[in-house]
Amino acid sequence: METLESHFYNWFGVVFFSVIYLVVLLFIPFYKKMDKKPIGTYIAFVLAFAIEMHGIPFSMYVISWVVGNNLPEGVLWGHTLFPIIGYWGMYINMACAIIALCLVLSGWRQIYKKYWSKESGAGQLVTTGIYRYIRHPQYAGLLLLSLGMLIEWATLPLLILFPIIVTLYVRLAKKEERDMLAEFGEAYAAYRCRTKMFLPFLV
Repeated sequence: METLESHFYNWFGVVFFSVIYLVVLLFIPFYKKMDKKPIGTYIAFVLAFAIEMHGIPFSMYVISWVVGNNLPEGVLWGHTLFPIIGYWGMYINMACAIIALCLVLSGWRQIYKKYWSKESGAGQLVTTGIYRYIRHPQYAGLLLLSLGMLIEWATLPLLILFPIIVTLYVRLAKKEERDMLAEFGEAYAAYRCRTKMFLPFLV
């Protein structure tokens, strides 16, 4: 147990990983007065990931208290999926983070140059670059980051928060699309018909 617990109570690690995963929020366009619930839920998800991974194994304490027994690592705390996929959980998380960062930065660059840079606040409809393939690359990036964290370190808070994050960002994306339809009309309607929301050729 000492070996398993050696990476806990590392508060520098908590701060480091929190900053790493939260810095992407600087590149998410706060469209008009964006709903605070999606962003707040993502922040809670990241903090739960960092604290449970490097700070305190909260899920282990809760589950052990409920069932009355100490649980070994891998039962909804720690590397839960390790017996099934081994170190691939960590590799998948790293791959998700890299792809997500590319999505977020690429989307931010396109939006900043072609939509948000207009002083009037009414820039042109962006349909090039990453937006040629998906309508919400930055939200897709946040969801991919969250999925990677969940795969590497599946705990109770993350399992509860992940479907909430997905639901909130899907709702936010649809809300923004209604505004885009009002602003750009048929041009946006045609764009929406030929591109997917989050996954190219799929969803």
